[in-house]
Amino acid sequence: MLKMGQCGITSSKTVLVFLNLIFWAAAGILCYVGAYVFVTFDDYDHFFEDVYTLIPAVTIIAVGALLFIIGLIGCCATVRESYCGLTTFVVILLLVFLTEVAVVVLGYVYRAKVEHEVNVSIKKVYDEYNGTNSNAQSRAIDYIQRQLQCCGIHNYSDWQNTQWYKESKNNSVPISCCKNNVVSCTGSLTRHADLYQEGCEALVVKKMEEIMMYVIWTALTFATIQMLGMLCACVVLCRRSRDPAYELLITGGTYA
Repeated sequence: MLKMGQCGITSSKTVLVFLNLIFWAAAGILCYVGAYVFVTFDDYDHFFEDVYTLIPAVTIIAVGALLFIIGLIGCCATVRESYCGLTTFVVILLLVFLTEVAVVVLGYVYRAKVEHEVNVSIKKVYDEYNGTNSNAQSRAIDYIQRQLQCCGIHNYSDWQNTQWYKESKNNSVPISCCKNNVVSCTGSLTRHADLYQEGCEALVVKKMEEIMMYVIWTALTFATIQMLGMLCACVVLCRRSRDPAYELLITGGTYA
């Protein structure tokens, strides 16, 4: 019975230590994903009125920082076989698990809102374009048109409805609409083959939805790993409280 108890405890502890090492790696990955969302959002923030879209990113960075602490607590508690430490580890891990479930829910909620947010704000941003580098809206539009290889809201002809086009009176669109492989492009609408044909609205929505999915899948993956961690910790705790063989194993006593 002692050997069976020792085998079960050793297996659970080995898996738990390994999972704690994974938690440290997960902490770095989660912080990276959250930071990536922040940086990307900064490039597209003019197309979003609702700053709460960043809540999943903020939450996932906080979870990443907490996971590093959890990994440290878990390793120490497992190696020292501390009942109090393992109990604390399970409770905190449960709280983080629930937080990641909340991240998944929020990710789906805000992913559904992305299209509405972009639809509401993108025309306003294009109307405020003036072609100068000092104008934030102009920099944002030129950036996404080059980055996403798009032109206008739905296509390049949308520029004809903007104030910038009416004031410039040169029958052209911004240079950022020009295809990368066309050297002599001036943005003239008489040479529309030189311009990106796809509009930016759909591509911005697609990009932001993809980022939200990265957050969702990352949270789901590590929530699953945390479930396994809680299970292993509970196995060690249950054996400590219920199995006499484990108590003897800890104290170095002899099982009669």
